[in-house]
Order: sequence, then structure tokens, then C-alpha cells
Amino acid sequence: MYQLLSAAFLVMVHGMAMDNLKVAYQWQMLSTFVYPTKTARLTAVSNKEYIPENNLPLGLEVYEDRLFITVPRWKPGVAASLAYIKLSDGDVAPQIVSPFRIRADRCGHLWVLDSGHVDIIEETARELTNPKLLIYDLRTDQLLRSYTIPDDQLDKNGSLFANIAVEDNDCENSFAYLADVLRPALVVYSYQAQKSWVVQHHYFNINPLAGEMTVGGITFHWKDGVFGLALSRQDSEGYSTLYFHPMTSFDEFAVSTKILRNENLAKNQTANFHEFKRLGSRGFKGQSGASFLDKKSDVLFFASVHLNAVVCWRTTNPNYTTNPNYTKESHSRVFMSNETMVFPNDIKVDANNTLWVLSNKLPIFMYSRLNYNEYNFRILKGQVADAIKDTACDSKMVVNKKIVDAIKGIVFNKDKQSPSSSEKRHNYIVALLVVLVAILLLR
Repeated sequence: MYQLLSAAFLVMVHGMAMDNLKVAYQWQMLSTFVYPTKTARLTAVSNKEYIPENNLPLGLEVYEDRLFITVPRWKPGVAASLAYIKLSDGDVAPQIVSPFRIRADRCGHLWVLDSGHVDIIEETARELTNPKLLIYDLRTDQLLRSYTIPDDQLDKNGSLFANIAVEDNDCENSFAYLADVLRPALVVYSYQAQKSWVVQHHYFNINPLAGEMTVGGITFHWKDGVFGLALSRQDSEGYSTLYFHPMTSFDEFAVSTKILRNENLAKNQTANFHEFKRLGSRGFKGQSGASFLDKKSDVLFFASVHLNAVVCWRTTNPNYTTNPNYTKESHSRVFMSNETMVFPNDIKVDANNTLWVLSNKLPIFMYSRLNYNEYNFRILKGQVADAIKDTACDSKMVVNKKIVDAIKGIVFNKDKQSPSSSEKRHNYIVALLVVLVAILLLR
């Protein structure tokens, strides 16, 4: 069975979607993987090694002219765990069992987080191997390193590694942050030291009030701990901020990688407890899955489970200081659709400033049955600048303190005492004109 296949079966779509994202690819079913011969394909189908309706795309990553897609083994009959679009078949990716998400770093490496599980939602679910991290050289498609997560870093009742973030400021000293949603915990992997350690914190746990979710008319209950991971640009000391949230939660949290990269400090929950910060809440029914931070714009994109939407939040102010306001009012929807974005399940921004989103109707796949006469899986894309234009995440829309102070001075007439009614009207008119001029200038 081929583990890495070209995706020549994809349907290109050129029509524009709503807002500033468009559908780039869409599938009714992953039904035409490329096999060496027709006989090989028929044999795979006959032996139930390949069951088209059991293949569901989940994670994506973009590197140069290849768009990688993961297909976890939720059910039997998954043809290939890792596929890519546009190029012809390359070298087979060895020893991949069931990856959830992947990350291409700026060093030309593809990091594949393999859960090791097969038939995940079936009664026959089992773990074929310990979860592992595989690192490929994207220039040669050769496996550089395979790292198996040690037994003592796994939960005895079962671990499920569902997400990965890679800090690649130094190619020889990169760090990967792996989210175990069941324990829940983070496993930190050092590329240079070739070792890993476990980090635990209360903020990784679920909020029991957030356990019920509804997607596509199906109500279900999940208890996924730390899930969404996103890294900021590095600070003056060379560290990043890791933004994170459990899926079964309404809140967003953050911690400096200076804490996580220090093995002794990271493992000392008493010493590091207050280094983890709660940023704020997305509000009731604000559960979120995947997230990604665009380092060029400092905008955090995250999936909204209930809204079938991608939402944004600017992590910094215009002067690049940290934005202290993580509230519903500081968020903006960049795309929402109950047709083309049912359950957005992965988000990435590539080197060309393109925002990519994969939606896959996962809850319907898990708890009901997909209608294969309609499109079920989509990849949408758009330029970051277009996606955030005229939203709260647009740097042009951020409130300028100098303008606010100037308006306050006009309205409240600091140089005078008790202005008359006519002066008040005059001041408000002038303030309004100032606002209009400011808006025009900012645009």
C-alpha cells in the first residue's frame, strides 16, 4: 500500500466563495487515489484495504508548490495517511500509521505527528505503535529523523496526539510542541538534543461547561483538552509566545516558550504555574479547534466550531506591544458558511501570505453518514490582507490612542470650564469631522 500519493483526483474550483476566501479544492469523496495499476486498485477495494467512504482529510500544510493533506485512520480502509496535491508521485513516506496534523518549517522540513492509532472511532480501535514524530527533508523527500515518544510520557489510560506547532527560529535548535488532547499535556521535543519532556498545567484541561457542541444539526459531547496551538514571532530574547486552548473550552491562554524550552522549569508545575496566562474568553459556545498565527501580520486565526467560521484576533497593537484585549469585541469573522465551511479543521498561512483552511464535516462523518452526492470536504484560500481587511484585525482599523486623546480634548474642551450648549454642539461636530478624516487617512 502506498503511503504517499499524488492527489491527481482533486477537483479544481475557480469560483469565489463568500467574504474573502475562495474554494480552491473540493471533494464529494476521496475516491480516486492513484494506484500503480487498475488491478492494484481493484485488489485494494476487494480486500477492503481501500474503502473510499472511510477516507476523510483532516490536516493540511503548504510548502512551495505542494499542498500536503493528512488522512487519519478513523475507520478501516484508508488508502494513504499522507498525500499531496500538484506533484507526481515521489518517494514513499515510510512507516506512517495515522497522522493528524503536520507542519512545514522555514528550514525545509516537514514535521509529521503520527498518532499511531488505527480505526480510531471503531470498536476495533487499537494503537499499532507509540505516537512518533517523523521529520522529512522536503528538498529530497527523505526521512531525516523518526522519534518515538517514550512510554513514560504517555498516559496509561491512552494518549492522542492531535496537533503540533514548530518553533523554527534556529534550524539546528528547533522545538516542536505536541498536544496530547486526552491526557491532557504538551510534549516538548528538542531537535538539537533529540529528546522530549512532558508539560502539564491546569489550563490544558477541559471546561466541563463547554462539552456540548452542535455541527450540521448533530449535537455531540467531546472532552478534548489542549488542542489549538499557535506560535508568535520571536521576541528580543529569541523566544516565542505559544497561544493555546483546549477544544472543550471557551478561553484562550498563552505561555512563553522560554518556560517550555527549559526542561526543569517546564516540568515544575509549582514554579511555572503563574507563567501561564489566561487571555480571555470567546464567550458561551465559543469552542475552538485549530488555530494559526501569521507572524507577518501578528494575527491569530482560529476555527469557531459552532459558527462554521474562521475568526481572527490581532495579538499586537500598532506599536507591536501585546494586545491585552482578548474579547468577543476584539474578534472578527473572516469567513463563515454553513455550506462551504462546515467544521473548519485546520488552518495554515504559507510563505506567500495565503491563508488556507480545510473543512471536513468531521462530526457528521463520526456520528451520522455523509451524503456523497454533495461536496463534503473543501480547502479554501485567500490572501491574509484580503481576509482581515476592514475587520478588527486590520492594522488600519486599530484605534489610534493619539486620535482618541485629540477627540477627547475637543469634546471635553479641557482648556475651558463648563462649555455652553452651542460650544458642546460645535465640539461634537468637530470631533465627528476628525473621526471621518482619520478614517479616510487610515484607508
